[in-house]
Amino acid sequence: MVNRSDALRMLAELAKLTALEEGSPQAFKVRAYENAMAGIEGHPRDIEGLTKSDLVEIKGVGGATADKILELGETGKVSKLESLREKYPPAFVELTKIPGLGPKTLKMLRSQLGIEDLDGLKQAIAAERLRDLPGLGEKSEAKIATAIERLGLHGKDRRTPLVEVHGLALSLASRLMAIDGVEDAVPCGSIRRFSETIGDIDIVVSTMEPGRVSEEVLGFPEVNEVVGSGGTKTSFLTREGLQVDIRTVQPSQIGSALLYFTGSKTHNIALRQKAIDRGWLLSEYGLFEGDEVIASGTEEEIYHAFEMQFVPPPLREGGGEVEAASRGELPELITRDDIKGDLHYHCDRSGDGRSTLEEMIEAAIGAGYQYVAFTDHGENLAINGSSAEEMLAHRDRIRKLDESYPGIDLLFGCELNIGPKGELDYDADFRLEFDYCVASIHSHFDLSEDRQTARILTALQDPAVSAIGHLTGRYVGRRPGVELDVDAVLEGLSITGVALEVNGALDRLDATSEVIRRAIESDVMFVIDTDSHHTGDLKRMDFGVRYAQRGWLTADRVLNARPFSAIREHSARRRT
Repeated sequence: MVNRSDALRMLAELAKLTALEEGSPQAFKVRAYENAMAGIEGHPRDIEGLTKSDLVEIKGVGGATADKILELGETGKVSKLESLREKYPPAFVELTKIPGLGPKTLKMLRSQLGIEDLDGLKQAIAAERLRDLPGLGEKSEAKIATAIERLGLHGKDRRTPLVEVHGLALSLASRLMAIDGVEDAVPCGSIRRFSETIGDIDIVVSTMEPGRVSEEVLGFPEVNEVVGSGGTKTSFLTREGLQVDIRTVQPSQIGSALLYFTGSKTHNIALRQKAIDRGWLLSEYGLFEGDEVIASGTEEEIYHAFEMQFVPPPLREGGGEVEAASRGELPELITRDDIKGDLHYHCDRSGDGRSTLEEMIEAAIGAGYQYVAFTDHGENLAINGSSAEEMLAHRDRIRKLDESYPGIDLLFGCELNIGPKGELDYDADFRLEFDYCVASIHSHFDLSEDRQTARILTALQDPAVSAIGHLTGRYVGRRPGVELDVDAVLEGLSITGVALEVNGALDRLDATSEVIRRAIESDVMFVIDTDSHHTGDLKRMDFGVRYAQRGWLTADRVLNARPFSAIREHSARRRT
């Protein structure tokens, strides 16, 4: 049997490799896999144990895709995927992360220049061989070289975006929990701290039978190469070269192990120094005074022994959290329970939306929201935007549905596109027809810092704008964010009262945690949004909240932690 997470990861890889095979991300087979993913994500139950007839009843799942899901459950592999993997190894697939290198271009680079990996691409750029190929040229060659540099793909200590490993880590932990004798299995390290990138996957397992865990792990389908196995640690590499470390501890030691393997290194050093100052020893096995165990069962016990507040994992980055916790001055961080609504929310009115208005409303109710703002794309965003006439018809539908769903308040909104000079969709009067607007950058990512800053500051001045969405426009590991004078932007947000969005999409997590902390100091208001385009995207609110915690954000600074009346007041205040 196969669970939802494993099926989604398989389909995502199939879609990516099929796009390379077909030379287009819009190919029919690619769209079929993406539609199946959307259907499975929005399915109310897990798919484990479903038959083929059950699977094809899920929206977007066809017979061929259902067969692949069942094949994965029965054999741990999918023959079609295996053949594509052989044809497109990880080193070649990695090139898809580079802006400007779509599937069609990559096929051309491979066939005409024999490029198979990053080193081959960099050599071709150094030899100025790309500029002579159809559709490229000297300027494109330079942009690709700059993208490689900005993405950090050249570095020795390269890190993997959280979005690429989060599902895998949870799946592995779930499979470990199913092993007899395992009491707990927790992904630690950068994943638990919710950093946007990770070095490897660390999972701490609580058990009295480490040998059984090691034996079971070596049979996992993700194991491509065993790095080491024995005692309390089993390490392996995935096909993509990602290292996974499974560490076993006794149940009585789980607290100290979680603390140690969550990190960060700086946080752990500070705690170990506290132990040394008291004549104690802190390790992954516990906090000791000589041979006596002071604490080891829970992290809370260890912090309490140091006369500190408990430090939530997202704060453990050596950013002053140890000192603040020692003084009892850690803030009470925002939690998912504080969130009352979502103010960046799409339906199929947007060209890239995949769920209907009604489906998105029902999903919002299921998520416990008191309100949502439907912020479908404005007219200036090619393909995905809507004309003024289409938006007015959309407004009428929202107004009628607002009456049909008395348990939730619906706002007619828009995600306005910020142009290169700060211009926005529609005319000024029409923009005021919307109840709520978020304004975002979707293009012109290569402008200078001054011009990028100016376009944001210009957009802030428009009274229809209530929030700035995904501030830098980054996609973690695929597209670096625009360069901004952050202090100038934060000052503009503070003066105008426009809120700064924390976007919960795992591949965005934008604004960054560093900017969040600086914005708090600048007295900026925030919104935490999902930017949902499908009912399956609502889980992003959990991600957004956890990432906001890395920036020390508290509920009193978050607009959508307030009641609906406060949202109305915020928009009205902007418009006066």
